[in-house]
Amino acid sequence: MLFKRIVDLLLSTAILLLTSPVMVVVALLVLIASGRPVLFSQVRMGRNFRKFRILKFRTMVVQNNGPPITVAGDKRITRLGAILRRTKLDELPQFWNVIRGDMSIVGPRPEIPEYVELFRERYQRILALRPGITDIASISYRDEERLLINCNNPLIEYRERVLPAKLDLADKYIRERSLADDLRIMYESAFVAFWPRNRIEITPPR
Repeated sequence: MLFKRIVDLLLSTAILLLTSPVMVVVALLVLIASGRPVLFSQVRMGRNFRKFRILKFRTMVVQNNGPPITVAGDKRITRLGAILRRTKLDELPQFWNVIRGDMSIVGPRPEIPEYVELFRERYQRILALRPGITDIASISYRDEERLLINCNNPLIEYRERVLPAKLDLADKYIRERSLADDLRIMYESAFVAFWPRNRIEITPPR
């Protein structure tokens, strides 16, 4: 656990330094395209059920009173935001969450408290770890928004099928996690971000 934390700190610091020019450009584009705030923050449930604010570049309109999930073509997503989401550039500020100790680079994705409470018993085990920027579910459900748009009720579909399937993948990660597995997940996450046309197939919910 200590070794993983040291790796997280070293990699996150290096990534923030290397991508700082990109982050400055993205911040300016968001500011020019849709004004302030440049960053979006949302309460998520962290390790041992400790709440924290996850950071992202803002990809949606400022006045956003819609549902907590998005689907492909959601009118709240700005044109620039759609590009940032597709390339995962909107998630670069989360490396600051890693440095702060809120998150790890690899680990089960953090959920909003409302959804965590629905599956609190399962999260007892999952949230023994720090949540991550990426995990198996992030890769398998890379096109989650496209998947949900074909459902009659995306909110119900997410709660009853997609989220339980993601929790299954989180359980699998916890059982099998290793440094080699973390490196593989990092590689595959970068692969689907930089080469979306060769994306890994979505794991359908069961």
